Amino acid sequence: MTVRTRFAPSPTGLLHVGNIRTALHNWLWAKKHGGTFWLRIDDTDAERSEERFVESIRADLGWLGLTIDGEERQSSRFARYEARFEQLRAAGRVYPAYETQAELDLKRKIAAGRGLPPLYDRAALALTDADRAALEADGVRPHWRFKLDHDAPIVWDDLIRGPQRFDAKTMSDPVIRRADGSWLYMLPSAIDDAEMGITHVVRGEDHVSNTALQLQMFEAMGATPPAFAHEALLTGSEGKLSKRLGSLGVAHFRDSGIEPEAVRALLARIGTSDPVEPLVDTAALVAGFDFSRFGRAPARFDEAELAGVNTRIVHQLDFERVAGRLPAGMRRAEWEAVRPNLTRIDEAAEWWRVIEGPITAERDPADAAFLAEAAAIAATLDWGADPWGTLTAALKAASGRSGKALFLPLRRALTGLDHGPDMKALLPLIGRDRAIARLS
Repeated sequence: MTVRTRFAPSPTGLLHVGNIRTALHNWLWAKKHGGTFWLRIDDTDAERSEERFVESIRADLGWLGLTIDGEERQSSRFARYEARFEQLRAAGRVYPAYETQAELDLKRKIAAGRGLPPLYDRAALALTDADRAALEADGVRPHWRFKLDHDAPIVWDDLIRGPQRFDAKTMSDPVIRRADGSWLYMLPSAIDDAEMGITHVVRGEDHVSNTALQLQMFEAMGATPPAFAHEALLTGSEGKLSKRLGSLGVAHFRDSGIEPEAVRALLARIGTSDPVEPLVDTAALVAGFDFSRFGRAPARFDEAELAGVNTRIVHQLDFERVAGRLPAGMRRAEWEAVRPNLTRIDEAAEWWRVIEGPITAERDPADAAFLAEAAAIAATLDWGADPWGTLTAALKAASGRSGKALFLPLRRALTGLDHGPDMKALLPLIGRDRAIARLS
């Protein structure tokens, strides 16, 4: 079996972190098994779907490094849905229902008042042909429901949740088509998964009951269902479902200086028994991805943890990966010197200003003679060797200073700061003339 997964967003808005996690896990599973990862645009809702969101979805997946192997759009498959619908209708597995929304709401309230579950009572199945003709003559257009088989238990072995069992008698026949002829999610998705050859569906645990319903749809169509993995939902750092998670997407991460490698590294592991590691190479994430490592507890997404992972990722990025985002003139040597002090790549510009100058440095009057002597020694150094080591050794011998008293005044004079990159690497980049001028 060739593994084929899909990511199926609706283009009615921007992707958020929960969507991104779902896409990543589908991609990782496909890549681990040498399979393919498809993008399916679920744009049956013509009124709310927008092309700009389709373009944004593609761009976001590209930024994350989740290459797609093929793309489908539901809006181009209406003929397939119609054909399957007619087959199911002929087989008695879909039927028209004429209740208005207000009538359905009233039925649910009555059931709740009697302490009963809010199940559809299948009243539409009791209508005669004459009843239906009379309703339609009065201008009532039906919506359509899928008729569940109440005699067949719904069972499957979920890749994360383990054995699952639902009793169809406890579920309402789902509405699959509105009165205006437009499609709801359930049937088109099942048709697409069957006809696209999807072998595995990875999605949130809020879809578990949908899966139970769709398994009967696969059976009614004579199609082999995919395997399912239902993940625990993401929660915020406070441990609760958070509205903020719905606003965190690629644009937010990019604007915050977060690298795609950091997003992948965190979202691949949270919710599992594996530690989050700052893995730059996706091959390591792919090799270690396993649904048996996922737990049932909610997966906690913490922006502070993401920032920490990002820092460790930045410290691994080579010059070629970041060159186009560095200040003009900044070379490999400067990047490698300042990289250990960065939490974001754009912070390299601050250190480039330290190297290039001009800088503002506060001086302790007590250090004036010491710094003057440093400037004189700096003028005699071989700057092609180890100017920092030679300078500090000579100053230590001449002044008797050591430790903080030796190094801190030099760092302040040369960089204007009390902290920063290793001066052994930084001083050659500042260069002879600038160094002498700053020490003087």
